[in-house]
Amino acid sequence: MPPRDKCPGAPPGARVSKLGCAARHHRLAWVPSNAGGSVPNVDATVGARGPCIRGGRVKVAIVHEWFDTYAGSERVVEQMLQLFPQADVFGVVDVLPDRQRAFLGGRPVHTTFIQHLPFARRRFRHYLALMPLAVEQLDLSGYDLVLSSSHAVAKGVLTGPNQLHVSYVHSPMRYATDLQHQYLREAGLAHGPAGLLARVMLHYLRMWDFRTGPGVDVFIANSAFVAHRVRKTYGRESTVVYPPVDVDAFALRADKDDYYFAAARMVPYKKMPLLVEAFTHMPARRLVVAGEGPDLQRCRKLAAGHPNIELVGHLPFDRLREHMQRARAFVFAAEEDFGITLVEAQACGTPVIAFGRGGARETVRTLGGSGTPTGVLFDAQTPASVVAAVGRFEAAGHQIQALHCRANAERFSVGAFRSAFRRVVDEALARHEQPVRAAAAPSPEGAAASTGAAFPVNLQPFRLAAGRPRPARAVLRRGAPHDSLG
Repeated sequence: MPPRDKCPGAPPGARVSKLGCAARHHRLAWVPSNAGGSVPNVDATVGARGPCIRGGRVKVAIVHEWFDTYAGSERVVEQMLQLFPQADVFGVVDVLPDRQRAFLGGRPVHTTFIQHLPFARRRFRHYLALMPLAVEQLDLSGYDLVLSSSHAVAKGVLTGPNQLHVSYVHSPMRYATDLQHQYLREAGLAHGPAGLLARVMLHYLRMWDFRTGPGVDVFIANSAFVAHRVRKTYGRESTVVYPPVDVDAFALRADKDDYYFAAARMVPYKKMPLLVEAFTHMPARRLVVAGEGPDLQRCRKLAAGHPNIELVGHLPFDRLREHMQRARAFVFAAEEDFGITLVEAQACGTPVIAFGRGGARETVRTLGGSGTPTGVLFDAQTPASVVAAVGRFEAAGHQIQALHCRANAERFSVGAFRSAFRRVVDEALARHEQPVRAAAAPSPEGAAASTGAAFPVNLQPFRLAAGRPRPARAVLRRGAPHDSLG
């Protein structure tokens, strides 16, 4: 008889599946030594403390696209590592500065051949066309549970039927799908030979991205907005788990100063010049703008001659937080998949005036909507729409209370993420136990021919993938024609 698993609460003589732990996970009924090979009874009840990964019995791999900074998607990886501290970490490249590596806890990042290509440390994104090939070379065959944090290629890692792949999707590759034309225009690649080459590359990426969708067992989306894109891009349903926001790092301040605040990278899709232009039409209202990037010069030109607009460039975290706490409202014009800064502003008790598309519709409770309001949403990315939204805010802003903003932000805390993410993984593990149990029950014909040998309870839990439902668009073989992505 196999030795008892190292798991508290197991009766003497028990045999347990590789993922089972009655004391701390969904209960897997222990098989007594005289059970004659009976199949374990899986109780789908999910405990509050997550899957029991003990003694190295279940190996976990965490895959992320690239490690070059500590930002929103890396915070998700950080929380995955907190939940699965024994996991190994993989990425296409790792160029993360030493000062930002603390969240990895000293773990090495296992990388691909792109790490060693010329100029990869500074220009690894130029190798985007090679990244599908690179991520497929990561050998994860020795792992039972694969968690990918994906906004490009991480979800395309190769896994087998014995493995469970849970992918947390920050966004599908929008530059290869619905935003392709916008990205090409902004990159100066709308026409010409270089533009044609870029379109061919994006076409290849789009096909690869779609065809790797069936390799994911469970999709998690970082917002309902992204869940809709996952459905449209891959034909798959997903569970929404909002990303972790460190709301405890932002103290509430009820007393506000008389100015508006905007902060973001000065890149085209953030629409920072739009905000500056809007406030040129409101000389009586002060705007402070933080951020650096390609659009900074354009913002300076627009703000010239308008003393109510102050550009402060890049700010350290303490100064950024201070402005968020003091500002009358935080103004934001981008369409974001989630929008962490909108939650951070509300954690300070600061109302939000934001473009009403994307994640803002889920993170901001608008005036006139259900529940206590925390901000105002505008419906077009135009200066006139921003001006009108500021007017609505000032006319009815007394309805927005700092305490309500803070309470709304708490919905997106680190603790809320951990609980929701852990629950999804627990339930996925429980579901993947069931095919093993069902396959183990012998048919009458099989019983007649059986030698009476016991079905081994500690088989790898995902041995049989038969019977797992596949969506209609996810049955295509590599090389087969496929539908338009729409």
